[in-house]
Amino acid sequence: MRSLRQLVPLLAVPVIAATAAAAQAQQPQPYVEELPGMGRPIDVEATAARRLRLADRLGDAVAIVPAARPRSFAAERPQDTDFRQSVTFLWLTQLEQPSAFLVLSAHASAPDTAVLLVADRNLQQERWSGRKIGPGEETARLTGVPLVLSVSRLDSLVLAAKARHVPIYLPFDRDAAGVPALDWLRADTAAVTVRNLRPIVDSLRGVKDAGEIATMRRAAQITVAGHREALRTLRPGEMEYELEADVEATFHRLGAEAVAFPSIVGSGFYGTVLHYMSSRRRMEAGDLVVVDVGAELAGYGSDLTRTYPVSGRYTPRQRAVYDLVLASQQAAIDSVRPGITLDRLNEIAREHMRSHSGDLCGPESCLRYFIHGLSHFIGLGGEPLVAARPLEPGMIFTVEPGIYIPEEALGVRIEDDVLVTATGGEVLTGAAPKAAAEIERLMAQARAPAAPARR
Repeated sequence: MRSLRQLVPLLAVPVIAATAAAAQAQQPQPYVEELPGMGRPIDVEATAARRLRLADRLGDAVAIVPAARPRSFAAERPQDTDFRQSVTFLWLTQLEQPSAFLVLSAHASAPDTAVLLVADRNLQQERWSGRKIGPGEETARLTGVPLVLSVSRLDSLVLAAKARHVPIYLPFDRDAAGVPALDWLRADTAAVTVRNLRPIVDSLRGVKDAGEIATMRRAAQITVAGHREALRTLRPGEMEYELEADVEATFHRLGAEAVAFPSIVGSGFYGTVLHYMSSRRRMEAGDLVVVDVGAELAGYGSDLTRTYPVSGRYTPRQRAVYDLVLASQQAAIDSVRPGITLDRLNEIAREHMRSHSGDLCGPESCLRYFIHGLSHFIGLGGEPLVAARPLEPGMIFTVEPGIYIPEEALGVRIEDDVLVTATGGEVLTGAAPKAAAEIERLMAQARAPAAPARR
Protein backbone atom coordinates (compact mmCIF):
# COMPACT_ATOMS: atom_id res chain seq x y z
CA MET A 1 0.00 0.00 0.00
CA ARG A 2 1.27 3.45 -0.82
CA SER A 3 2.07 5.90 1.93
CA LEU A 4 -0.35 8.64 2.97
CA ARG A 5 2.10 11.17 1.51
CA GLN A 6 1.50 9.58 -1.90
CA LEU A 7 -2.27 9.29 -1.45
CA VAL A 8 -3.09 12.79 -0.23
CA PRO A 9 -2.53 14.41 -3.67
CA LEU A 10 -5.46 12.41 -5.05
CA LEU A 11 -7.72 14.95 -3.35
CA ALA A 12 -5.50 17.97 -3.89
CA VAL A 13 -6.73 20.32 -6.59
CA PRO A 14 -3.50 20.92 -8.58
CA VAL A 15 -2.85 17.22 -8.96
CA ILE A 16 -6.33 16.28 -10.20
CA ALA A 17 -6.00 18.38 -13.33
CA ALA A 18 -2.49 17.08 -13.99
CA THR A 19 -3.38 13.40 -13.52
CA ALA A 20 -6.69 13.43 -15.39
CA ALA A 21 -5.23 12.77 -18.83
CA ALA A 22 -3.03 9.93 -17.60
CA ALA A 23 -5.86 8.26 -15.68
CA GLN A 24 -8.17 8.49 -18.66
CA ALA A 25 -5.54 7.19 -21.05
CA GLN A 26 -5.17 4.04 -18.97
CA GLN A 27 -8.71 2.95 -19.77
CA PRO A 28 -9.67 4.05 -23.29
CA GLN A 29 -13.39 3.87 -23.97
CA PRO A 30 -15.29 3.57 -27.22
CA TYR A 31 -17.35 6.55 -28.22
CA VAL A 32 -20.77 6.50 -26.52
CA GLU A 33 -23.48 8.65 -28.04
CA GLU A 34 -25.69 8.65 -24.95
CA LEU A 35 -25.59 7.16 -21.49
CA PRO A 36 -26.40 3.44 -21.65
CA GLY A 37 -29.69 2.45 -20.08
CA MET A 38 -30.93 6.01 -19.54
CA GLY A 39 -32.15 7.17 -22.95
CA ARG A 40 -31.42 10.80 -22.14
CA PRO A 41 -28.37 13.00 -21.59
CA ILE A 42 -27.33 14.40 -18.25
CA ASP A 43 -27.80 18.13 -17.70
CA VAL A 44 -24.16 18.69 -16.82
CA GLU A 45 -24.59 22.40 -16.05
CA ALA A 46 -27.41 21.75 -13.57
CA THR A 47 -25.61 18.96 -11.74
CA ALA A 48 -22.40 20.98 -11.58
CA ALA A 49 -24.36 23.88 -10.08
CA ARG A 50 -25.88 21.58 -7.46
CA ARG A 51 -22.47 20.23 -6.49
CA LEU A 52 -21.22 23.79 -6.19
CA ARG A 53 -24.14 24.71 -3.90
CA LEU A 54 -23.39 21.69 -1.73
CA ALA A 55 -19.66 22.39 -1.58
CA ASP A 56 -20.39 26.00 -0.59
CA ARG A 57 -22.60 24.74 2.24
CA LEU A 58 -20.01 22.21 3.46
CA GLY A 59 -17.03 24.55 3.63
CA ASP A 60 -13.66 22.85 4.14
CA ALA A 61 -14.74 19.21 4.02
CA VAL A 62 -15.03 16.08 1.94
CA ALA A 63 -18.27 14.39 0.90
CA ILE A 64 -18.47 10.81 -0.33
CA VAL A 65 -21.77 9.89 -1.98
CA PRO A 66 -22.38 6.27 -2.99
CA ALA A 67 -24.77 5.22 -5.70
CA ALA A 68 -27.42 2.68 -4.84
CA ARG A 69 -26.58 -1.00 -5.03
CA PRO A 70 -28.55 -3.45 -7.14
CA ARG A 71 -31.32 -5.29 -5.36
CA SER A 72 -32.13 -8.93 -5.65
CA PHE A 73 -34.82 -9.12 -8.31
CA ALA A 74 -36.24 -12.36 -6.91
CA ALA A 75 -35.97 -11.69 -3.18
CA GLU A 76 -36.54 -7.96 -2.70
CA ARG A 77 -38.53 -6.40 -5.55
CA PRO A 78 -40.39 -9.12 -7.43
CA GLN A 79 -42.60 -6.61 -9.27
CA ASP A 80 -39.97 -3.99 -10.03
CA THR A 81 -36.56 -3.69 -11.62
CA ASP A 82 -33.47 -4.68 -9.66
CA PHE A 83 -32.18 -1.13 -9.24
CA ARG A 84 -33.33 2.28 -8.07
CA GLN A 85 -30.77 5.03 -7.70
CA SER A 86 -29.91 6.75 -4.43
CA VAL A 87 -31.71 10.10 -4.23
CA THR A 88 -28.61 12.01 -3.07
CA PHE A 89 -26.38 10.52 -5.76
CA LEU A 90 -29.02 11.07 -8.45
CA TRP A 91 -29.53 14.72 -7.51
CA LEU A 92 -25.81 15.42 -7.70
CA THR A 93 -25.05 13.45 -10.87
CA GLN A 94 -28.28 12.42 -12.70
CA LEU A 95 -26.46 9.13 -13.30
CA GLU A 96 -28.52 5.95 -13.03
CA GLN A 97 -25.81 3.34 -12.63
CA PRO A 98 -24.92 1.22 -9.59
CA SER A 99 -21.51 0.55 -8.08
CA ALA A 100 -20.45 4.19 -8.25
CA PHE A 101 -19.30 6.91 -5.85
CA LEU A 102 -19.05 10.69 -6.06
CA VAL A 103 -16.27 12.30 -4.03
CA LEU A 104 -16.41 16.05 -3.48
CA SER A 105 -13.42 17.82 -1.99
CA ALA A 106 -14.57 21.28 -0.93
CA HIS A 107 -12.29 24.11 0.09
CA ALA A 108 -11.81 27.80 -0.65
CA SER A 109 -9.32 27.46 -3.53
CA ALA A 110 -11.54 25.06 -5.50
CA PRO A 111 -15.02 24.63 -4.04
CA ASP A 112 -16.11 21.85 -6.42
CA THR A 113 -13.38 19.30 -6.99
CA ALA A 114 -15.40 16.29 -8.05
CA VAL A 115 -14.26 12.76 -8.75
CA LEU A 116 -16.63 10.08 -10.03
CA LEU A 117 -15.76 6.45 -9.39
CA VAL A 118 -17.45 3.81 -11.54
CA ALA A 119 -16.93 0.10 -12.03
CA ASP A 120 -14.63 -1.09 -14.79
CA ARG A 121 -16.57 -2.40 -17.76
CA ASN A 122 -17.14 -6.14 -18.03
CA LEU A 123 -18.07 -6.85 -21.64
CA GLN A 124 -19.08 -10.45 -20.92
CA GLN A 125 -21.46 -9.40 -18.14
CA GLU A 126 -22.86 -6.63 -20.33
CA ARG A 127 -24.11 -9.34 -22.69
CA TRP A 128 -26.60 -10.19 -19.92
CA SER A 129 -27.29 -6.92 -18.15
CA GLY A 130 -26.80 -4.25 -20.82
CA ARG A 131 -24.13 -1.72 -21.63
CA LYS A 132 -22.57 0.32 -18.82
CA ILE A 133 -20.18 3.24 -18.66
CA GLY A 134 -16.63 2.87 -17.37
CA PRO A 135 -13.78 5.13 -16.26
CA GLY A 136 -12.44 7.52 -18.85
CA GLU A 137 -12.86 10.84 -20.61
CA GLU A 138 -16.02 9.87 -22.50
CA THR A 139 -17.84 9.27 -19.22
CA ALA A 140 -16.43 12.56 -17.94
CA ARG A 141 -17.88 14.32 -20.95
CA LEU A 142 -21.28 12.68 -20.59
CA THR A 143 -21.60 13.24 -16.85
CA GLY A 144 -19.86 16.61 -16.56
CA VAL A 145 -17.66 15.32 -13.72
CA PRO A 146 -14.10 16.28 -14.66
CA LEU A 147 -12.33 13.14 -13.48
CA VAL A 148 -13.78 9.61 -13.74
CA LEU A 149 -11.71 6.82 -12.20
CA SER A 150 -12.19 3.16 -11.41
CA VAL A 151 -14.18 2.32 -8.29
CA SER A 152 -11.10 0.37 -7.19
CA ARG A 153 -9.61 3.76 -6.20
CA LEU A 154 -12.20 4.27 -3.42
CA ASP A 155 -9.93 3.03 -0.62
CA SER A 156 -7.16 5.39 -1.73
CA LEU A 157 -9.50 8.37 -1.84
CA VAL A 158 -10.92 7.54 1.59
CA LEU A 159 -7.40 7.45 3.05
CA ALA A 160 -6.57 10.76 1.37
CA ALA A 161 -9.76 12.34 2.68
CA LYS A 162 -9.00 11.16 6.20
CA ALA A 163 -5.47 12.60 5.97
CA ARG A 164 -6.88 16.09 5.31
CA HIS A 165 -8.20 16.22 8.91
CA VAL A 166 -11.46 17.88 7.88
CA PRO A 167 -15.03 16.68 8.45
CA ILE A 168 -16.17 13.95 6.10
CA TYR A 169 -19.82 13.79 5.11
CA LEU A 170 -21.64 10.59 4.17
CA PRO A 171 -25.34 9.99 3.61
CA PHE A 172 -26.42 7.90 6.59
CA ASP A 173 -28.56 5.49 4.58
CA ARG A 174 -28.70 1.97 3.20
CA ASP A 175 -26.39 2.66 0.29
CA ALA A 176 -23.51 3.90 2.46
CA ALA A 177 -23.75 0.94 4.85
CA GLY A 178 -21.88 -2.26 4.14
CA VAL A 179 -19.15 -0.55 2.09
CA PRO A 180 -15.93 -1.64 3.86
CA ALA A 181 -14.04 1.63 3.31
CA LEU A 182 -16.94 3.73 4.59
CA ASP A 183 -17.70 1.40 7.50
CA TRP A 184 -14.04 1.68 8.53
CA LEU A 185 -14.23 5.45 8.26
CA ARG A 186 -17.30 5.68 10.52
CA ALA A 187 -15.74 3.33 13.06
CA ASP A 188 -12.58 5.44 13.50
CA THR A 189 -14.26 8.12 15.62
CA ALA A 190 -11.02 9.13 17.33
CA ALA A 191 -9.31 10.16 14.10
CA VAL A 192 -12.07 11.55 11.90
CA THR A 193 -15.35 13.44 12.24
CA VAL A 194 -18.04 11.82 10.10
CA ARG A 195 -21.31 13.70 9.66
CA ASN A 196 -24.63 12.97 7.97
CA LEU A 197 -24.87 14.53 4.51
CA ARG A 198 -28.56 13.82 3.99
CA PRO A 199 -30.07 16.73 5.98
CA ILE A 200 -27.90 19.23 4.09
CA VAL A 201 -28.68 17.82 0.64
CA ASP A 202 -32.36 17.42 1.52
CA SER A 203 -32.61 21.07 2.52
CA LEU A 204 -31.01 22.10 -0.79
CA ARG A 205 -33.31 19.81 -2.78
CA GLY A 206 -36.38 21.49 -1.34
CA VAL A 207 -36.14 24.41 -3.79
CA LYS A 208 -36.23 23.12 -7.36
CA ASP A 209 -34.13 24.61 -10.14
CA ALA A 210 -35.55 25.47 -13.56
CA GLY A 211 -34.74 22.09 -15.05
CA GLU A 212 -36.35 20.23 -12.17
CA ILE A 213 -39.49 22.35 -12.41
CA ALA A 214 -39.74 21.70 -16.15
CA THR A 215 -39.37 17.96 -15.59
CA MET A 216 -41.99 17.93 -12.85
CA ARG A 217 -44.34 20.03 -14.94
CA ARG A 218 -44.12 17.39 -17.69
CA ALA A 219 -44.58 14.55 -15.18
CA ALA A 220 -47.71 16.34 -13.94
CA GLN A 221 -49.06 16.68 -17.49
CA ILE A 222 -48.55 12.98 -18.11
CA THR A 223 -50.28 12.13 -14.83
CA VAL A 224 -53.23 14.33 -15.77
CA ALA A 225 -53.51 12.43 -19.07
CA GLY A 226 -53.60 9.16 -17.14
CA HIS A 227 -56.51 10.44 -15.08
CA ARG A 228 -58.38 11.58 -18.16
CA GLU A 229 -57.96 8.08 -19.56
CA ALA A 230 -59.39 6.66 -16.33
CA LEU A 231 -62.45 8.88 -16.73
CA ARG A 232 -62.88 7.65 -20.30
CA THR A 233 -62.63 3.93 -19.58
CA LEU A 234 -64.12 3.48 -16.09
CA ARG A 235 -67.17 1.18 -16.08
CA PRO A 236 -69.07 -0.87 -13.48
CA GLY A 237 -67.88 -4.47 -13.47
CA GLU A 238 -64.29 -3.54 -14.35
CA MET A 239 -61.48 -4.80 -12.14
CA GLU A 240 -59.39 -2.23 -10.30
CA TYR A 241 -56.26 -3.58 -11.97
CA GLU A 242 -57.79 -2.99 -15.39
CA LEU A 243 -58.28 0.69 -14.60
CA GLU A 244 -54.75 0.81 -13.19
CA ALA A 245 -53.43 -0.68 -16.43
CA ASP A 246 -55.23 1.95 -18.52
CA VAL A 247 -53.67 4.73 -16.44
CA GLU A 248 -50.14 3.33 -16.43
CA ALA A 249 -50.21 2.49 -20.13
CA THR A 250 -51.02 6.15 -20.80
CA PHE A 251 -48.06 7.17 -18.66
CA HIS A 252 -45.66 5.06 -20.69
CA ARG A 253 -47.11 6.07 -24.06
CA LEU A 254 -46.43 9.69 -23.18
CA GLY A 255 -42.85 9.14 -22.09
CA ALA A 256 -42.94 8.33 -18.38
CA GLU A 257 -40.18 5.92 -17.47
CA ALA A 258 -41.90 4.51 -14.39
CA VAL A 259 -44.62 5.11 -11.84
CA ALA A 260 -43.58 7.40 -9.01
CA PHE A 261 -45.03 4.97 -6.45
CA PRO A 262 -47.20 1.84 -6.57
CA SER A 263 -50.54 2.97 -7.98
CA ILE A 264 -53.52 3.10 -5.62
CA VAL A 265 -56.88 2.21 -7.18
CA GLY A 266 -59.27 1.52 -4.32
CA SER A 267 -63.02 1.15 -4.72
CA GLY A 268 -65.81 0.78 -2.19
CA PHE A 269 -64.45 0.02 1.28
CA TYR A 270 -60.89 0.00 -0.09
CA GLY A 271 -61.23 3.67 -0.93
CA THR A 272 -60.98 4.21 2.85
CA VAL A 273 -57.67 2.31 3.06
CA LEU A 274 -54.98 4.90 2.50
CA HIS A 275 -52.28 2.74 0.95
CA TYR A 276 -54.34 -0.04 -0.60
CA MET A 277 -52.25 -1.37 -3.49
CA SER A 278 -53.71 -4.78 -4.35
CA SER A 279 -56.10 -3.49 -7.04
CA ARG A 280 -57.95 -6.82 -7.10
CA ARG A 281 -61.55 -5.84 -6.44
CA ARG A 282 -64.30 -5.64 -9.01
CA MET A 283 -65.77 -2.13 -9.10
CA GLU A 284 -69.53 -2.13 -8.81
CA ALA A 285 -72.26 0.38 -9.62
CA GLY A 286 -72.68 2.81 -6.74
CA ASP A 287 -69.04 2.61 -5.64
CA LEU A 288 -66.59 5.44 -5.44
CA VAL A 289 -63.06 4.67 -6.60
CA VAL A 290 -60.03 6.57 -5.29
CA VAL A 291 -57.35 6.80 -8.00
CA ASP A 292 -54.04 7.95 -6.51
CA VAL A 293 -51.31 7.69 -9.16
CA GLY A 294 -48.21 9.45 -10.44
CA ALA A 295 -45.95 9.31 -13.46
CA GLU A 296 -42.19 9.49 -13.02
CA LEU A 297 -39.78 11.17 -15.39
CA ALA A 298 -36.00 11.19 -14.86
CA GLY A 299 -36.60 10.22 -11.24
CA TYR A 300 -39.06 13.07 -10.59
CA GLY A 301 -42.60 12.10 -9.72
CA SER A 302 -46.06 13.58 -9.78
CA ASP A 303 -48.80 12.65 -7.28
CA LEU A 304 -52.41 13.20 -8.28
CA THR A 305 -55.59 11.81 -6.70
CA ARG A 306 -59.19 12.00 -7.81
CA THR A 307 -62.26 10.14 -6.58
CA TYR A 308 -64.67 8.99 -9.30
CA PRO A 309 -68.21 7.55 -9.21
CA VAL A 310 -68.10 4.14 -10.86
CA SER A 311 -71.70 4.57 -12.07
CA GLY A 312 -70.89 7.91 -13.68
CA ARG A 313 -72.83 9.99 -11.16
CA TYR A 314 -72.28 10.68 -7.47
CA THR A 315 -75.12 9.89 -5.08
CA PRO A 316 -76.33 12.93 -3.09
CA ARG A 317 -74.43 11.62 -0.05
CA GLN A 318 -71.24 11.02 -2.01
CA ARG A 319 -71.55 14.43 -3.66
CA ALA A 320 -71.91 16.22 -0.33
CA VAL A 321 -68.81 14.57 1.12
CA TYR A 322 -66.89 15.14 -2.13
CA ASP A 323 -67.75 18.84 -2.25
CA LEU A 324 -66.64 19.32 1.36
CA VAL A 325 -63.26 17.74 0.63
CA LEU A 326 -62.89 19.81 -2.53
CA ALA A 327 -63.74 23.08 -0.78
CA SER A 328 -61.30 22.30 2.04
CA GLN A 329 -58.57 21.67 -0.51
CA GLN A 330 -59.32 24.90 -2.34
CA ALA A 331 -59.16 26.90 0.90
CA ALA A 332 -55.60 25.66 1.40
CA ILE A 333 -54.54 26.17 -2.23
CA ASP A 334 -55.87 29.72 -2.18
CA SER A 335 -53.62 30.41 0.82
CA VAL A 336 -50.36 29.25 -0.76
CA ARG A 337 -47.71 31.96 -0.85
CA PRO A 338 -44.03 32.35 0.07
CA GLY A 339 -43.54 32.44 3.82
CA ILE A 340 -46.51 30.30 4.83
CA THR A 341 -45.83 26.79 6.16
CA LEU A 342 -47.37 23.41 5.43
CA ASP A 343 -48.44 23.35 9.08
CA ARG A 344 -50.50 26.50 8.54
CA LEU A 345 -52.03 25.20 5.29
CA ASN A 346 -53.04 22.07 7.16
CA GLU A 347 -54.76 24.21 9.80
CA ILE A 348 -56.59 26.22 7.11
CA ALA A 349 -57.95 23.09 5.41
CA ARG A 350 -59.06 21.60 8.72
CA GLU A 351 -60.65 24.83 9.89
CA HIS A 352 -62.69 24.92 6.68
CA MET A 353 -63.74 21.29 7.03
CA ARG A 354 -64.70 21.77 10.68
CA SER A 355 -66.75 24.90 10.08
CA HIS A 356 -68.57 23.54 6.99
CA SER A 357 -69.31 19.97 8.05
CA GLY A 358 -72.79 20.72 9.36
CA ASP A 359 -74.41 17.41 10.26
CA LEU A 360 -72.77 15.58 7.34
CA CYS A 361 -70.80 13.32 9.67
CA GLY A 362 -73.17 13.38 12.63
CA PRO A 363 -73.00 15.69 15.65
CA GLU A 364 -69.21 15.91 15.34
CA SER A 365 -67.45 17.50 12.38
CA CYS A 366 -66.02 15.40 9.57
CA LEU A 367 -62.51 16.08 10.88
CA ARG A 368 -62.52 12.74 12.72
CA TYR A 369 -62.55 11.09 9.28
CA PHE A 370 -59.66 13.22 7.96
CA ILE A 371 -56.97 10.88 9.30
CA HIS A 372 -53.74 12.03 7.61
CA GLY A 373 -51.74 15.17 6.99
CA LEU A 374 -52.60 17.62 4.25
CA SER A 375 -49.31 17.82 2.37
CA HIS A 376 -45.91 16.40 1.57
CA PHE A 377 -43.10 17.66 -0.64
CA ILE A 378 -42.51 15.88 -3.95
CA GLY A 379 -39.73 15.61 -6.49
CA LEU A 380 -37.13 12.89 -6.36
CA GLY A 381 -38.07 10.08 -4.00
CA GLY A 382 -37.59 10.65 -0.30
CA GLU A 383 -38.46 14.35 -0.27
CA PRO A 384 -38.09 15.66 3.29
CA LEU A 385 -41.23 16.78 5.10
CA VAL A 386 -40.41 19.89 7.13
CA ALA A 387 -43.90 21.13 7.89
CA ALA A 388 -42.65 24.15 9.84
CA ARG A 389 -40.28 25.41 7.12
CA PRO A 390 -41.55 28.58 5.43
CA LEU A 391 -42.38 27.94 1.80
CA GLU A 392 -40.12 29.45 -0.86
CA PRO A 393 -40.57 29.93 -4.61
CA GLY A 394 -39.53 26.72 -6.35
CA MET A 395 -40.87 24.34 -3.72
CA ILE A 396 -43.40 21.74 -4.90
CA PHE A 397 -45.77 19.89 -2.62
CA THR A 398 -49.16 18.20 -2.54
CA VAL A 399 -52.46 19.39 -1.11
CA GLU A 400 -54.63 16.34 -0.37
CA PRO A 401 -57.45 16.43 2.16
CA GLY A 402 -59.66 13.39 2.50
CA ILE A 403 -62.64 11.96 4.34
CA TYR A 404 -62.77 8.21 4.98
CA ILE A 405 -65.87 6.60 6.49
CA PRO A 406 -65.23 2.83 6.62
CA GLU A 407 -68.67 1.94 7.98
CA GLU A 408 -70.19 3.43 4.82
CA ALA A 409 -67.47 2.17 2.45
CA LEU A 410 -67.12 5.82 1.48
CA GLY A 411 -63.70 7.32 0.90
CA VAL A 412 -62.88 10.60 -0.86
CA ARG A 413 -59.42 12.03 -1.45
CA ILE A 414 -58.54 14.92 -3.78
CA GLU A 415 -54.89 15.73 -4.36
CA ASP A 416 -52.97 18.18 -6.52
CA ASP A 417 -49.33 19.19 -6.97
CA VAL A 418 -48.62 22.85 -6.22
CA LEU A 419 -45.56 24.91 -7.18
CA VAL A 420 -44.79 27.92 -4.98
CA THR A 421 -44.30 31.03 -7.09
CA ALA A 422 -43.17 34.54 -6.16
CA THR A 423 -46.78 35.63 -5.61
CA GLY A 424 -48.70 32.48 -4.70
CA GLY A 425 -49.09 28.95 -5.98
CA GLU A 426 -49.46 27.26 -9.36
CA VAL A 427 -51.39 24.00 -9.51
CA LEU A 428 -49.30 21.83 -11.83
CA THR A 429 -52.04 19.20 -12.04
CA GLY A 430 -54.86 21.70 -12.45
CA ALA A 431 -55.88 20.33 -15.86
CA ALA A 432 -57.20 17.15 -14.25
CA PRO A 433 -61.00 17.43 -13.96
CA LYS A 434 -61.96 18.00 -10.35
CA ALA A 435 -65.39 19.60 -9.97
CA ALA A 436 -68.06 16.93 -9.51
CA ALA A 437 -70.22 18.30 -12.31
CA GLU A 438 -67.32 18.26 -14.76
CA ILE A 439 -66.39 14.70 -13.86
CA GLU A 440 -69.97 13.54 -14.37
CA ARG A 441 -70.19 15.36 -17.69
CA LEU A 442 -66.99 13.83 -19.04
CA MET A 443 -67.99 10.35 -17.89
CA ALA A 444 -71.38 10.74 -19.56
CA GLN A 445 -69.71 11.79 -22.81
CA ALA A 446 -67.39 8.77 -22.69
CA ARG A 447 -70.34 6.41 -22.21
CA ALA A 448 -72.60 7.96 -24.83
CA PRO A 449 -73.19 5.74 -27.88
CA ALA A 450 -71.16 6.81 -30.86
CA ALA A 451 -73.09 8.68 -33.55
CA PRO A 452 -73.54 6.69 -36.79
CA ALA A 453 -71.09 7.63 -39.49
CA ARG A 454 -72.42 9.69 -42.38
CA ARG A 455 -72.63 8.03 -45.74
